[in-house]
Amino acid sequence: MTRVAERFGPLGPGPRRVVLALGLAVVLVVGVALWAVRALGGPEGDLARAAEVSPAASQRLSFTDWAGVRAERGADLDADSSGAAVRRFLDEAYRSDLVSTSATVASAEALQEQFGLSPGTVEWEGFSQSTDGAVVSLQLPEDADLDALGERLAGLGFARPDEADGVWQGGADLLARLDPAFSPVFGYVVLLADEGLVLTSDSAAYLRTARASATGEASGMLDEVADVVGPLPDALSAAVYTGTYACGELAMTTADEVDQASGDRLVDEAGGVHPLTSFAMARVPGGDVRTVLGLETADAAREDADPRARLASGEAPGQGGSFRDRFRLEEVVADGRAVVMDMSPRRGQLVVSDLSTGPLLFAAC
Repeated sequence: MTRVAERFGPLGPGPRRVVLALGLAVVLVVGVALWAVRALGGPEGDLARAAEVSPAASQRLSFTDWAGVRAERGADLDADSSGAAVRRFLDEAYRSDLVSTSATVASAEALQEQFGLSPGTVEWEGFSQSTDGAVVSLQLPEDADLDALGERLAGLGFARPDEADGVWQGGADLLARLDPAFSPVFGYVVLLADEGLVLTSDSAAYLRTARASATGEASGMLDEVADVVGPLPDALSAAVYTGTYACGELAMTTADEVDQASGDRLVDEAGGVHPLTSFAMARVPGGDVRTVLGLETADAAREDADPRARLASGEAPGQGGSFRDRFRLEEVVADGRAVVMDMSPRRGQLVVSDLSTGPLLFAAC
């Protein structure tokens, strides 16, 4: 996709790659290109698929590309691997900031031993949350045998549904008997053979809602967050938020009064910003982090790119210290209705783990 970008002035210490703003003709080309991409199916990649199958009411999505993480860590695991082997893999992945977005980590050994699937075997995981409920989506490998998984669930004590895509009834009491390490979110299960998906939740009713999104019978979360998911086709792990959630839970509204006042001052000095419509922060292959801020219009994105680059290069009220202590800001560009920031974490800094929760000044609304 053609990218529109602005040239930025000095942003403080450290190297910056800059790109030249293009003219109106290119802006029109980009607008047509963005329309074409959406008309032909929208963003690509596993993260986009996870957002597509998440219920439309979801306010946040946590995503992990487990196949990509295993490849990056050189892990050779399968359904016959022990729970202890999966735990060793996760401990190594944690040090590379690759597991903080997962809802399966705490239950990984129990999942491997009891269900025969876990971060050691699934392709990717999505964990979507709304005010109505939460659901885990697990994409299985192409050769996965869902019939065998069903037999395994029945043997564990889950009540088999009348329909193939119905809800397997387990619940918190069953999980506690199987293994106390199980999170309640694995108490109810749906197996979707056509999609190669396993959905789980702590609520049978909410799981039925999630099933409709996963099968395409209802729209998913992707419609609201497409602008920030599009620039992340190869994300290994990611946190994705709607604008409502980002502005309420991630931005400076979660800071104390002193830090809020400091943040207001810094935003004013940077030139002001527009409210976010969506937000994503992702760990990408090679160790870098990409943050994408969704805005209402392409004009708003171009206007916000420079101020948000300045905010991401200075003090970090609410977090402590400065953002320069945590990462080197490599490039900031306006891409359609999004501001895209490429960040190189400093040694020992777990940027996605630390900064995907608020308060976060450069996500100010």
